[in-house]
Amino acid sequence: MAMLKSKQDKKVEKGKESADVSNVVKSPMGKSIGIDLGTANLLVYVEGEGVVINEPSVIAFDYETNEVIAVGQLAADMVGKGHQGIRIVSPLNQGVISDMEATKKLIEISLRKAENLNLDISQSTLLLCCPSEVTQLERESFTSLGDRLGVKDIFIEQEVKAGAIGSGLDIFSSNGSMIIDIGGGSTDIGVLSLGDIVVSESNRIAGNYLDNEIINYLQYHHGLLIGKRTAERIKMEIGSLKEDLPNPRTTYASGRDVVTGLPKKITISEDEIRDVLTIPFESIANLVLKVLQKTPAELSADIIVNGIIISGGGALVDGADEFFHKRIGMDFSVSKRPLTAVVEGTKLLLKNRGSYFVKPTD
Repeated sequence: MAMLKSKQDKKVEKGKESADVSNVVKSPMGKSIGIDLGTANLLVYVEGEGVVINEPSVIAFDYETNEVIAVGQLAADMVGKGHQGIRIVSPLNQGVISDMEATKKLIEISLRKAENLNLDISQSTLLLCCPSEVTQLERESFTSLGDRLGVKDIFIEQEVKAGAIGSGLDIFSSNGSMIIDIGGGSTDIGVLSLGDIVVSESNRIAGNYLDNEIINYLQYHHGLLIGKRTAERIKMEIGSLKEDLPNPRTTYASGRDVVTGLPKKITISEDEIRDVLTIPFESIANLVLKVLQKTPAELSADIIVNGIIISGGGALVDGADEFFHKRIGMDFSVSKRPLTAVVEGTKLLLKNRGSYFVKPTD
């Protein structure tokens, strides 16, 4: 009987030991986190996990209690459809934080949604990507975000640098490379060499601007008032910069008639949307020319050979590479992963912090 008790005691002790080990393994730990805090989408890279979050940068609050109702895609589905009791916020405007508390909650809740990360944010290293031409005050708002999240170690990098790495460019060599990142809130253009940006420019003509142009066009030319989600869908379905198409695509647009106030549905063609998008893309092409004019001669020679990469959601507009080629006369190509290039580029920047002239090893 005593021997039986001894065996049982050993089993209990062994069970406690395994439970203790399990607790140690499951305890949260600090990791390297890269965040592409975009106007349109929030993307998060976590060391050892890859890209764990890729959702719209939208959060919904209860108007009276200020409690969070939904974040990400669930909140985005509410845009234009909520009632007075719901406040729907896009906490970033043109690539810059416009609502600090909403941004903080958006990131916190998004990270909690990712399962089995064993992540302790307070002990982690956080890299936030921002547009290249943000002001010092705007950069400080990004740093303040890290403080409000309770992160002790935070640093900021430009989106063009991360986007170039994520697009497969070797920015750490002496060979010059150039990228155009057409995001949701801003377009960033940069020439890179030896691990850093040599020349850069940024403007606010980007995805959201294109959506607003589509909204304005339908309102003034078709008497139809539509929302941002409808405009974005139209852009994605038939947005094109190609000319003289033999069989232009068409899609529908539903909204409110500006005269009668009643629901209305029309059909629009690819040619119409091309005319809407051409003027904003002309402005981006002029910005590219401005960057090229500032680029040192040796790097210009490299860019002629290597061509220019286009990334971001704007790169998915059909014929964008052909459009820039005709306007500028150089070779353009779309990134292999235009929507995730920035956040995937944070992986190397997190490893290489503080020494941009040494290429990190995987």
